Amino acid sequence: MATRRVSDEPAYILHSYDWSESSLILEAFTRHHGRVALVAKGAKKPTSNFRPVLLPLQPLRVAYGVTGGGQGDIHPLRGAEWTGGHVMPTGDALLAGLYLNELLMRLLAREDPHADLFDVYAGVVRVLGGGQHGDALEPVLRAFELLLLRAIGVLPALDVETATLAPLSPRNHYTLVAEGGLRLAAGDDRSSLTGAQWQALQQALDEGPGAAAYPAVLRVGAEAGADLKRQLRVLLQYHCGAPLLRTRQLMMDLQSL
Repeated sequence: MATRRVSDEPAYILHSYDWSESSLILEAFTRHHGRVALVAKGAKKPTSNFRPVLLPLQPLRVAYGVTGGGQGDIHPLRGAEWTGGHVMPTGDALLAGLYLNELLMRLLAREDPHADLFDVYAGVVRVLGGGQHGDALEPVLRAFELLLLRAIGVLPALDVETATLAPLSPRNHYTLVAEGGLRLAAGDDRSSLTGAQWQALQQALDEGPGAAAYPAVLRVGAEAGADLKRQLRVLLQYHCGAPLLRTRQLMMDLQSL
């Protein structure tokens, strides 16, 4: 069976599993091929060239072989090179990066390319590794969440009521329901956004795919603040399914200490 080679592919490691005493199975997010599974033979050996390279939240160029159709298979990793640019995030930034990795693991189908989303992710990781995020960490996460939901096709239009397609009233409050999209908020719903805020988010998303829309989505999302966080949290967990995201549970546990 013919084997083709993917070379010089931009990638990030999302997660790794032990495969044997000396090898690892990697979940990688690649720019042109989406989420792929790779086997790194001998990667756990002290002498392996892979050992210091295959880390999460680090920009890589990888090469791997694909046999046959390649869909859903585990591909043999042939090479991996760190491309540099930033150090490993620490503290809250590290936890945020692992949270993004878990979202990608849960929500992206294998071998489904999302080049625009990859570019957004790479930009976010640079911010996390740069140590200059400060109070911008939460808006950065909200912007990525919105663009991820749009990329996988589960984010409804944010400028109309989903059930009726009626335009939003700028002064009314609306809530984002996992199974029903945007609807008029109940009087006791404290996490809703105004129609004007939802419309602003849609306008930001309409500025282009992926990285083109990111600055506008970041700005508008920052203005929406904690209310947007609560809205997206429910939607993301619904599409991720059970159990609760492990990184989110860890954040909750740390906050309770």
